[in-house]
Formats: sequence, structure tokens, C-alpha cells
Amino acid sequence: MSKTVLVVDDQPHIVRLIQVNLQKEGFQVATASDGVEGIEAVRRLHPDLVILDVIMPRKDGFEVLREIKSDSELAATPVVMLTVKTHNADIVEGLREGAELYLPKPFHPKELVSLVKRVLETGTE
Repeated sequence: MSKTVLVVDDQPHIVRLIQVNLQKEGFQVATASDGVEGIEAVRRLHPDLVILDVIMPRKDGFEVLREIKSDSELAATPVVMLTVKTHNADIVEGLREGAELYLPKPFHPKELVSLVKRVLETGTE
């Protein structure tokens, strides 16, 4: 059974790039275009992993991350932050709030796929 990855980002070209590369590797991919849709999708789908942007409309990625990690049914869901917010304070906040990885944009799709596989293989759930 293939793993499901939820991609939450407000930039359609980024979502599509991630989606295509993950699907090539056999992942099921769901998407959401802002933080509100993202947390709703996490609650509805219970994905195996979430790739989460920080700067989004309606609810930012840090808020979504906190909601995931504070919900006992969702807290074990691994989250990879993928964002242009790369100041040390942002990275520390993301990791402190429970993200498994904090990756900068721009990114290389194959590297992201490799990191997603690694996170899922380490069994953070």
C-alpha cells in the first residue's frame, strides 16, 4: 500500500512540482492551497506525511504545525517544513514545534523525495 503525502502550499507551481515527483516514486499525493485547507485535509485524510509551507493565506504553516502536533490523533504525523523563511529563529521555531525537517526553498525535487522517503522509513509514527 502506497503512502499518502499531503502538500500544503499556496504556490501552484511548487505544489505541482512536488506532486509529480512524489507520484513518480509511487506516493499518493493530496494537496491544499492554504493553512485552513491544510489542517482540514490533515484531519480528513490522516496522511503519512505533510509537506508544509510557512507563508500562506488564512493560516500560516507554524499555526498548522502547532494544530497537528497538539491533536492527539494527529501528533505522530511527520511534518516537513518547506519554505523561504530560513532565518535561524524560523528554523528553531519549526523544529521546536515538532517538524521533522526544515528545508529551504528553492529545493531540488529529487532531494525532497529522498528526504520524504527517509522520514517515512525512520518510522516517526
